[in-house]
Amino acid sequence: MTDTPASPPPATTSDDRTWSVVLHISAFAAMVIPFGNVIGPLVCWLIKKPESALVDHHGKAALNFQISSTIYMIVMVLLMVVFIGFLLLPIYAIFWFVMVIVATVRAADGRDPGYWLSIPFLK
Repeated sequence: MTDTPASPPPATTSDDRTWSVVLHISAFAAMVIPFGNVIGPLVCWLIKKPESALVDHHGKAALNFQISSTIYMIVMVLLMVVFIGFLLLPIYAIFWFVMVIVATVRAADGRDPGYWLSIPFLK
């Protein structure tokens, strides 16, 4: 049995698609606020999830990736003690940035965000 992600529900309005984009792009709040990468998508998701299945789907995907990324980055900071973290952290930071942009573009097109290395905390 394979665990394939469910395809997102079709966008019924442009408002749904806009909020899906905002969900993903709000992860850049991490550049201003500690843990903003989780707080931004969480706030958007909590506000709009009752109104739209598409926003609910994208919100869960964004939160799963951002929580996973936070865990990975904490582990990489701890690995700086043995110096491997100094190599891994910048590489993962670039990966994180690219994945957020890709998911945002995919949300704008009405497609599944397709985050890699995401642990499914929310289902």
